[in-house]
Amino acid sequence: MRLLVTGGAGFIGSHFIRSWLARHPEDAVVNLDGLTYAGRRDRLADLEQHQGYRFIQGDICQGDVVRQALEGCQAVVHFAAETHVDRSITDAVPFLRTNVEGTQVLLQAALASGVSRFVHVSTDEVYGPVLTGAVDEGALLVPHSPYAASKAAGDLLAQAFQITYGLPTIVVRPTNVYGPGQFPEKFIPVCITNGCDGRPVPLYGDGEQRRAWLFVLDLCEALAVVMERGTAGAIYNIGGGSEQTNLDTARAILSRMGQRLELIQFVADRPGHDRRYAMDDAKLRALGWQPRIPFEQGLSETIAWYREHPWWWRPLTEQLREDPYHWLNRSSRSGPHQPSRAVV
Repeated sequence: MRLLVTGGAGFIGSHFIRSWLARHPEDAVVNLDGLTYAGRRDRLADLEQHQGYRFIQGDICQGDVVRQALEGCQAVVHFAAETHVDRSITDAVPFLRTNVEGTQVLLQAALASGVSRFVHVSTDEVYGPVLTGAVDEGALLVPHSPYAASKAAGDLLAQAFQITYGLPTIVVRPTNVYGPGQFPEKFIPVCITNGCDGRPVPLYGDGEQRRAWLFVLDLCEALAVVMERGTAGAIYNIGGGSEQTNLDTARAILSRMGQRLELIQFVADRPGHDRRYAMDDAKLRALGWQPRIPFEQGLSETIAWYREHPWWWRPLTEQLREDPYHWLNRSSRSGPHQPSRAVV
């Protein structure tokens, strides 16, 4: 099979491509990525000479580029998206363009090319906060951030193309994902890289927001199961099973690194910050999937990776600290939202 992966130079997309080719060595993968600020072609440098791998730099909002990338492909896994919540609060326009318009362009091209499977990768944030219990795939969508709203719109477009045109789409909604090579604006990499440098670790509000965490390779396994055994038109939640507060996560990271817990610094909360996410993923588990990597193991492997690859993340953190979208260690704000790098 020939597979188009959008956003394959991103954190999750790159892990998925490597995992898929290891699982299906006879397959071919076309990686379409715009290489925006968080896209890193070097994530898959080891596959550049792989006969089954092809990289195309291009924008998913451009129909001609998408049609060219889709030539000969039988399936699509759509990761390409703007994902950083803080950036969406500061400027929603890029999120609407990529996550809504780009998804529509891709769906239209996939329909025209006759693909047999289209997996749209979404997020648990489309459900909004879940204060008690857990939501299943039939729950109402109540997104609270421009990012989550744009992803919800993409979900609905994918479902509409399945209902109206018969395009065999599947929507997956993962919980918070972490692991080696994640862009250092995200919460766990912030804790690790700031811990490496002995810098304060900012936490929004009281740090009691609750999140479930899923190691990136477990997500890749879940996506493979959906690709191979999922039902067209279905939605699948992908949970993590290791729910804890952001404060406890930060403490666990710093403790494993031998750093002082006093590095944790509470900063003003961001607007519309969801208190808790929780999903029921029994539907996916019925297909035979379950996470294999305990949070403690995944966290240790992730910390080790960042410690061994400072040449990769240090230039990025230096750029982020100069970026006006990311104000570090700021305990009070006035005027427009000025985000910290602590985002979950």
